[in-house]
Amino acid sequence: MRSKNAADARVSEFLVCLRSQRNASEHTVKAYRKDLRKFCNYAGKELDWRRVEHRQIRGFLSELLGNGLSKPSIARALASLRSFYKWMAREGHVQQNPAALVSTPKLPKKLPRVPTMEQMNGLLDSRLPENAAFAARDRAIFELLYGCGLRNSELVGIQLDDIGWSSEVIRVRGKGKKERLVPLGEAAAVAVREYLPERQRILEAGKRSSSTLLVNLRGGSLTTRSVGRIVKSIAVAGGLSSEVHPHTLRHAFGTHMLEEGADLRAIQELLGHERLSTTQRYTRLTSAHITRVYDETHPKAK
Repeated sequence: MRSKNAADARVSEFLVCLRSQRNASEHTVKAYRKDLRKFCNYAGKELDWRRVEHRQIRGFLSELLGNGLSKPSIARALASLRSFYKWMAREGHVQQNPAALVSTPKLPKKLPRVPTMEQMNGLLDSRLPENAAFAARDRAIFELLYGCGLRNSELVGIQLDDIGWSSEVIRVRGKGKKERLVPLGEAAAVAVREYLPERQRILEAGKRSSSTLLVNLRGGSLTTRSVGRIVKSIAVAGGLSSEVHPHTLRHAFGTHMLEEGADLRAIQELLGHERLSTTQRYTRLTSAHITRVYDETHPKAK
């Protein structure tokens, strides 16, 4: 039997491979590490990856459910084990993948609610709420997330030289470090131009330099967590739902473009989706929006 240390060592090898060969984000690596560590703790000190059976994995998932873990989190734990065993099979450490014999928990098809075009225009066409600590920067954040359909991690990763002012595009680094060019709309360009002098004053006051576009009030680079707090705070103060977060604005970008007649393939390119099926969920979002409008306005729907 392998010792627990040997089992952990195999997990460490897998995580190194995720970073070096698959260019996985730190968030992804952290999630895999957490899930696999939970299974190691469940299996105990005598864990031998070669002898794990699908029944043991089902028992692990049942324990997670009993501990109050949500179905999406349980599904992710199973996906972590499947990926880990696929890697071990490729490396010749095991001959079969017991996790492949376990069914993924059935997840509810929950579509994210996005602000309407009127709500987004109402927020962005007016002065930002008074709780905006750095109004010029915070407006740029909203305009880039909604106007360019960026992920939070893509937003905070923008460097000054990623902005092509003459070509009106931004170079964006997406998942797996894949780069794409995204059009820089007029509203976003204006917001960024108005923010840049304020950014420079902060850096000079703190005697700092930075190549990152978005900085905090001390001149340091903005984090995804900070962007999340800023977006939620301003959205709520502006009358939007408390469930609004940076990815909500990305969803709004895709949904509103589709509602205005944009081609699904074009939206896929703009959002940096690897698969068209990922983009197609916006057709469901639009159908949900149409149904909601019908229910709220048609006299025969009441």
